[in-house]
Amino acid sequence: MQWSNREPIGPRALLDRLRLRRAALRYARQGWAVTPGAYLSGDRFACGRPGCPIMGCHPAIECWEDDASTDPARIAAWWRDRPYTVLLATGGAFDVLEVPAAVGLRVLGAVRLHTGVIGPEREDARGPVAVAPSGRWMFLVRPGEELGPELGSCLDVLRHGRGSWIPAAPSRTPDGQVRWAVTPEENGWRLPASATVQAMLLDALDALGRRPQPGVPPSVPRQMSTSRRAA
Repeated sequence: MQWSNREPIGPRALLDRLRLRRAALRYARQGWAVTPGAYLSGDRFACGRPGCPIMGCHPAIECWEDDASTDPARIAAWWRDRPYTVLLATGGAFDVLEVPAAVGLRVLGAVRLHTGVIGPEREDARGPVAVAPSGRWMFLVRPGEELGPELGSCLDVLRHGRGSWIPAAPSRTPDGQVRWAVTPEENGWRLPASATVQAMLLDALDALGRRPQPGVPPSVPRQMSTSRRAA
């Protein structure tokens, strides 16, 4: 395996590019808009834009929100030469609720334990769940619903809606590969209601002793969404 100053070259880079392109096309076939992200080059991300100072994961296209697409020809062209990270645009086909690993693990365990016996008061919470190497868990839900007041005051919980994105498997980062804890195919690409997953997140925070107190403002600024972090 060899590395140039601009991008990786060699058999692994070719396999990575083909794998990422297949994944991007698979998501697009389900109506999930994708956009190319900066690819890992050494210990930082490179997007190919001259003078770009961003070292972390970020969109490789300046007007990425307008250009995010499900068109197979456009997607094939994007991944023709470089192993771009696969970014999924949020706020269209789905929103994402991003939480710490401890919360995500507890919610996923509860969903699997209570599948089929949750009862009519709480509809099916099964849906795709992605995990970033940093330890952040990302629950894909139906779009359009804001965080409830309690979750809205929890610094560790983020909602990705319009104007944001998440990295998708099998994209790589310096810490490892993005993966699916629950693949979209596992539940037929169905998405749960955001309110259902939010209720389970609150249960998990309660069980972990981390449920925010109503009416108590955060003492530090909320963590930025993915798009804000990359700006």
